[in-house]
Amino acid sequence: MSGYGEFADVYDLLTENVPYDDIAEYYHGIIGELGAPGKYLLDMGCGTGNLTMRLAALGYDIIASDASQEMLTVAVSKLCDENIRYICQSMTETELYGAVDIAVSTLDSINHLDSAEDILACFRQTAQNMNEDGLFLFDVNTVFKHREILADNTFVYDVDGVYCVWQNEFCKEDNSVGIELDLFYENEDGSYDRGFESFREIALPKDHISELLSEAGFEVEAVYEYLTHNAPCETSDKLLFAARKK
Repeated sequence: MSGYGEFADVYDLLTENVPYDDIAEYYHGIIGELGAPGKYLLDMGCGTGNLTMRLAALGYDIIASDASQEMLTVAVSKLCDENIRYICQSMTETELYGAVDIAVSTLDSINHLDSAEDILACFRQTAQNMNEDGLFLFDVNTVFKHREILADNTFVYDVDGVYCVWQNEFCKEDNSVGIELDLFYENEDGSYDRGFESFREIALPKDHISELLSEAGFEVEAVYEYLTHNAPCETSDKLLFAARKK
């Protein structure tokens, strides 16, 4: 996984259209429907903390982790809630001094792990960090999204002071997408500095993810088409998994 150094500086600008309030309410609603033993929550792959802050505002006591020090630096600069503690740890190696009641991983952070083996390691580590009957929620991009939407496409973003060219390369052997970002930062004199980031996302079939959850000690309680309560279909581009620690 990349450290997302250059990307951290512009992440919030490039994701300003993400409906963070709606996503936080969606997770909060499902937690309320399925129930959890408490409100002590682990937010894995928290990035710059945009959802973390919103979940804290909904009443959760949060430990938020990310492998990128650069992302966490941005998150900490926003810190305005004493119910959030940030730690720099990867999702496959997160170790807490206590156990949490809820774990979440949002904005397809699971897809950024390197392999099915790493996803299983993440799930196992999450189970170890959770209280009995703890609830684990996460969203993932689907194989359909990688194959049909991200694919070999190029996207261009032109936002305040930043020009980004996002190029994808789809690998049909493992349904992964290699992503390269050319970043151009505008200076006060109108000139530009150039930066570059690259990373890779993987996608697993729904049933494979369910099998990994079971192997890690979870029981799947629900799988929804993202931001809905609808059952997944062949053209779902993103899914929400809800699993209970056995």
